[in-house]
Amino acid sequence: MTKKRKHQEDFHKVKLKVGKKKPRLENATDTNFKTKAVHIPEQLREDPVFPTNNRKLNIKDLLSQMNHYSAGVKQSALLGLKDLLSQYPYVIDAHLSNILSELAAVFTDRDSTVRAAAIRLLQFLAPKIRAEHISPFFPLVSAHLSSAMTHISEGIQEDSLKVLDVLLEEYPDLLMDRSSVLLNNFVELISHQQLSKRLKNRENVSWMLSVSPSRRITSQQWRLNVLLRLRKFLHVLVGGSSELDDDGLQGENSSPQMPKNALTVNWQDLAKGQEHIQLYENGGLQPRTNSSFRLRSLVSVTGCAEKGLSSPENLKKFIEIIIPLLLDCWIEASPSQVAAPVLGNRLEPGSLQLMEQVLSIIHLLWKLAKQNEEPQQMEAWLRANYLVDFKHHFMGHFPYSFQEMIKHRKKDSLKSNKYYTTPSNNVDHLLLNLTLCDIMVSLASSATLQMDSHWLDMIRKFVVETLEDGYKLNSKQLNRLLRVTWRLWQIQISKVTSETLMKAVYTLYQQRNLPFSVRTLLLKFFSSVYQKEELNTQTNRSRSKVLTRWLAGLPQQLVLLGLRNLELSDQLIGTIYSAASRANKEMLQSLQAAAPRIYDPLDGAVALLPAESQQRLVQLVYFLPHLPGNLLSSLSRCCIMGKLSVKLSATLIGILRTRSPFVGGKYALQGSVTEVDYFSFLFSTLTGFSKEELTSLQSIRGRPHISQTQMSPVQLYLTDLDQFLYHWAVTEMVSQCLSAIPSRSQCVDIVQSGICKYLAGLTVIPDSTAGSVLCAISKLLDQACLLNENLSKFLASLCCSLLYLLLTIEREDEEHLQKRDVLWAACISLLTALPRVLRLMLQSLQVSRVHREELPVLTQLLRLLMQHGQLRSHMVTNEFLVKQIVKDIVALKSGEAQEQWLTDLHYYFNICLASHPQGAGAVNTVY
Repeated sequence: MTKKRKHQEDFHKVKLKVGKKKPRLENATDTNFKTKAVHIPEQLREDPVFPTNNRKLNIKDLLSQMNHYSAGVKQSALLGLKDLLSQYPYVIDAHLSNILSELAAVFTDRDSTVRAAAIRLLQFLAPKIRAEHISPFFPLVSAHLSSAMTHISEGIQEDSLKVLDVLLEEYPDLLMDRSSVLLNNFVELISHQQLSKRLKNRENVSWMLSVSPSRRITSQQWRLNVLLRLRKFLHVLVGGSSELDDDGLQGENSSPQMPKNALTVNWQDLAKGQEHIQLYENGGLQPRTNSSFRLRSLVSVTGCAEKGLSSPENLKKFIEIIIPLLLDCWIEASPSQVAAPVLGNRLEPGSLQLMEQVLSIIHLLWKLAKQNEEPQQMEAWLRANYLVDFKHHFMGHFPYSFQEMIKHRKKDSLKSNKYYTTPSNNVDHLLLNLTLCDIMVSLASSATLQMDSHWLDMIRKFVVETLEDGYKLNSKQLNRLLRVTWRLWQIQISKVTSETLMKAVYTLYQQRNLPFSVRTLLLKFFSSVYQKEELNTQTNRSRSKVLTRWLAGLPQQLVLLGLRNLELSDQLIGTIYSAASRANKEMLQSLQAAAPRIYDPLDGAVALLPAESQQRLVQLVYFLPHLPGNLLSSLSRCCIMGKLSVKLSATLIGILRTRSPFVGGKYALQGSVTEVDYFSFLFSTLTGFSKEELTSLQSIRGRPHISQTQMSPVQLYLTDLDQFLYHWAVTEMVSQCLSAIPSRSQCVDIVQSGICKYLAGLTVIPDSTAGSVLCAISKLLDQACLLNENLSKFLASLCCSLLYLLLTIEREDEEHLQKRDVLWAACISLLTALPRVLRLMLQSLQVSRVHREELPVLTQLLRLLMQHGQLRSHMVTNEFLVKQIVKDIVALKSGEAQEQWLTDLHYYFNICLASHPQGAGAVNTVY
């Protein structure tokens, strides 16, 4: 081998020599270096505009992943989106459009786990998004929902019902804007069109129930699921938010959408021209105007307002499609054609639930039919098309009962297995029968009683038996039962049959310990029957004895009910008032007997119920046949104790004035109040305290409750400000009634006799009572009236005590300061009208009996009396008495330094009396 070739040889081996360093390889790594960490804080900082979830994914990342081909990625994106939105709720409003569009798109995803995650996200989002916010995007959501409901995949159809549940719960009104499309989807979910060459006309296409063996559940269970949602949808379409929206006691032509709250009109604003009333051409809840224009729905953005089932034509078309399908479902679930057992026809749980949904849907369709503009024509159309089928399928095995077969094993006593039947608590078979009755009786009328007598007798017998054994009925069952009873009562012509129904309801009404909700429904039923009988003057039916007995027992029930249920008490009072205003003899007799307990000031209904109910009770006094003394005493105590408001007390006093013998002519009423009782009521109300209370006040001594002075033998009890103002407002009404009595002199004699008998001998008098007496006397007196000596002295003492109280009230005592104006005016008015009382008061002001601490108050009182323009002439007449008082004060203070109040007294005495000025007008007095 040559040298050249040897050097070109591949994989040449290098020979190493001992003791020599190993040569460095060409591909050797240099390890002589140092490392340092690289920090990029800007990349680690989170963007506040796009917050991230636990996996550091923001809203854009998650929404983009929802379009991924992998089901696992889409499911993870939905879960991450729920996590993100739960941590940052404000992201929902910022990206609502994108969230809804991507979420709605996966309603029809092929993978079931993705659809389940989407439904959970929708359940999380729906309560957080308001209807007005989602309304612009709702057409897209509903379009995807319709696509899912009509999808070829059965799993997607099943999940679409869960989506519908969420939307029905949160956005029922928005769904109503696409009612026509959704109703067709419901039909396609359980049926398909019959394909036949003979059906050339597409308008007369018939539908038949569809069966799918590949479903995870049975066809009957699938129909049950669909019909359950259809019932909820129709319930929202009818306009009810609960099962007890209507009580079923309206007339045949009444709209079931009657508002719960009455229209409130402020007539004062109308009188001032601040509000405007629009007069419509046609009345009703939805006034119609003749216009060729139609407004687009505010919710819909499709550009056309669909009528849905509100149109009679659309409703008829939907009924023609759905009723045959419902009857087919009923036939599948109904029992076989065998003799019915004693307790009815036994059904399986699934069958009964399906039958219940069928009847509920038909019941809601009947409600929609009655909401049309011409309900009579719709009822006639329904009867003509479906009465025969309903009698054949529904009434053939009526009534239906449910018995669940349960297998019990007894090892000790029974070797073989036996089956026992126990009623199921999960399915309400009674409500099913009642719904069936409600549907059937709506197809009957008074004109068709003879033709429908067979099945109507079956329903009537069932209703009567249920009512007689109805102590276990709940509110929902009783509501439906009373609907059927009301309809049967309306169409009946025979008095015997009507009395049988009324007696059955009254039997249930007499049951003890009924829930208040049940009692309220029964009360509303009887009230509606009574109003129907009273308003329907064309009927030849005589008044029901059961109804008369029920009316007579209402006042006693009001007494026993009291505060236990305010709503029921208010309903009772409304019915009692309605019957009393129509002069119902039995009602008035019962009300008269219960009146002492109703108007008891301590525990009567008038003292316990709220103001709205009190007003009706006060108005009922006008209709009472007799107003005895004990009842007037209770009414007076109600006014005195403040159980009634000032306005209601004024109303009560006005009613008694109307019933008094002093109001003649066309206003005179039979059974008027006697003169003695009328004066007793007015005088008791004027005093403001009962005899027992006045007696107990005599033992109270000293401040802060008693105002006492040596200048007067009468001591004043200081009442609370609220009690004082209330008493004063009632006093003004009593004074007006006393002034309206024709014989003024006789009225004054009676009043002064009462004052002398019950008040003049007392030492302690409430300040409100003292002021009320002075106010009433000053308004009653005229030139021909004379007062006896005892009353004059008593009035003089009251004036002296009140004036002393007004002058000694401290400025810090704001409560009693507010009494000053009215009490001062009452004293001045009386002293001006009765100069003799002024003279007696001046005579009683003996300086020798006055404490030295009271001398400044006495001098201030004299100064104010001399200053007052209306009293100046009377003070001049009594100049000798005034001069003697001044002389006694000066003599008592002789030898002492003259104080300012004594100097002021000398000055005003010289100015006002010594010169005898002839001032005619009153001057403003500052005290």
